Amino acid sequence: MTNQSFNLFVYGSLRDPVIFKSVCGLGFTPRASAVTRKTLKAELAILPRHQKVSPDNVYFYAIPKKNVKIEGFVIFNIPAEAINEIDRYEGKYYERETVEINTAAGPIQAQAYLGSSRQMRKKFGDRFHVNLIHELWLRKRIEKFFCDNTRPGERSIDADIERRARRELLGTTERDLIVSHLGSNVVSDYFLEHELNRPCPSIMHLYYEDQAKPFIDKYIALVVKQILLNQFEQKLHDRFRYELERLFPSRRYFTRSLSLLIALRMINANEKAVDAVLSRCLDEMPPSPDYDLLDYVKYAISAADSIFDSRVARSQIAGIASKLQPGLMPLGVELEFSNLGYKALDTEQAGADPDFDGFKYFYDFRLDVLTWKLGGYIDDHSGSHDVPRRRGFFEVAPGRLNMLGDVSKPSTNDPWLMNQFIREITRFYPIRPHSMHLSLQMRKGQLGKQKVLPLSYVKCLLALGGGTQERSKGRLWISRLAQAEIQDNRFGEELVFSRTSKRKYHLPPESATERAFAYNPSYTHQYKFIRLDGRANYEPLILALKGLQIECNPADFLTAQQMIDKPKLQKQYQQLKEWADDPTEISRQTRSRFIQAIQQGLLNETHRHPAHKLHYIDWAISAIDVQLRLFNKKIARQVP
Repeated sequence: MTNQSFNLFVYGSLRDPVIFKSVCGLGFTPRASAVTRKTLKAELAILPRHQKVSPDNVYFYAIPKKNVKIEGFVIFNIPAEAINEIDRYEGKYYERETVEINTAAGPIQAQAYLGSSRQMRKKFGDRFHVNLIHELWLRKRIEKFFCDNTRPGERSIDADIERRARRELLGTTERDLIVSHLGSNVVSDYFLEHELNRPCPSIMHLYYEDQAKPFIDKYIALVVKQILLNQFEQKLHDRFRYELERLFPSRRYFTRSLSLLIALRMINANEKAVDAVLSRCLDEMPPSPDYDLLDYVKYAISAADSIFDSRVARSQIAGIASKLQPGLMPLGVELEFSNLGYKALDTEQAGADPDFDGFKYFYDFRLDVLTWKLGGYIDDHSGSHDVPRRRGFFEVAPGRLNMLGDVSKPSTNDPWLMNQFIREITRFYPIRPHSMHLSLQMRKGQLGKQKVLPLSYVKCLLALGGGTQERSKGRLWISRLAQAEIQDNRFGEELVFSRTSKRKYHLPPESATERAFAYNPSYTHQYKFIRLDGRANYEPLILALKGLQIECNPADFLTAQQMIDKPKLQKQYQQLKEWADDPTEISRQTRSRFIQAIQQGLLNETHRHPAHKLHYIDWAISAIDVQLRLFNKKIARQVP
């Protein structure tokens, strides 16, 4: 038997090359050129007439079931001694059996570890073939980990708060576990222990950095306020989950959008109480080596427990339920903040921010971790994410689950809710709002058939959201374009007004072997011209963009290649820049065509039928028309 070898079909934890190698000492690869004595050949395969289940939300089990299949891959020529090690790893709940699997070359025989019905019934009862509510089960296991590893056995209030604080400081780790769980419905004990067993972050080093000292108190206040938000959202998620899921039932969207919105509204409505918490925290625990980041997080958690009011939460849920206006098109948003405005990317001026030094210490305070529910990070527009201390814009994108993998879910399909989200996030952060990117998911038939928007439509959109501002002499201009904020010269002169991009809903596999299991991505058209203003009502603009997206199917506007291929677009670009610097009125004919296109799109959102109620569409059309008329009125009043 020592010379015998086996083909093995794997579909669960053994798909991870790290786990496979730790079990039997061998690796595997789909590339024939990379196969060695210690690295075996593997390829995609399908096990027919079996279903993959996870009753414990820890490991996968394959059980027989007609008309279904399990995707995995087959590892060839595994030595007998390695199979013996794998037998010990799989344990008594599996039985190794010979099965027929389908590969690109046709059916072949292979070994597979199938769930033992007798042992599974003994452990899980008759429910062994039904998956549990995975996220709830995962959260219980995460809670157990912190109970076992933070002041174990102690049952004091302080010990409980410290466990919750450590969990907050590992927030992105929990996020990544949930993201990987979204793709596979399972998280193994091995992976859970490996990911959560990390040292607690510290800010002690900053107390000895002279450049950092002037900014520490501002960062601590931001940390405490963010923890208040996180704790409010978690309480809503825990106590009102049933009510929230009734209002926002689709798992297609970011499941925390509604609870985050309510938490934001509760905190923003109690500004004085929140300011008192921040002031008291800095008075009682002034920045010094006596207090570390964990201490401030614990303080914020205790404060959240004191000021959270379930009655207010219930009232907010009822109020929001009466105002929702869900449509069909998924929406996403990115919001940029900076006290320096567009100068945030100017290397000579980026350090002039008196409050946060251009967010240089954002990662030292683990704000990337603490803001994970809002998708927070620092964007310097370089495309690089591996520089620990970089200045730029503070950006939030609710629904972004993993920045490096560009993994995200749409925030919502409700224009009203999206507008409320934008407004409350802008109120929450003590940082000047700068710009907004709004993403609308494209339909499958739209890709490859896009057309450049007419110049007149682009002018209308800039008038609605491009940042109409008044100069010192009373003249108006479109600040986002006139200040060159949406121009780019990396690939030739471009106007980054809107772009089509690809998004994924699941974390991509890290190993080369698993990259073949690519989830079907979605494509979004992202509008990047919008000025962010906390006082603005973006609901009409969101509906305008949605109507145009459906009716006109806009293409990128404008890339360098587009302008090289079509000189007419280059001419339009010059005209647009001149108009933005000194706008003229938008003609009645242009307004009429623009509004008609929006109306047609909104009336055909759901297979030639409207997704919204007609009175809501009528309100949106009227609001768009009023905003354009007001723009014209301001232009007409300008001093010659």
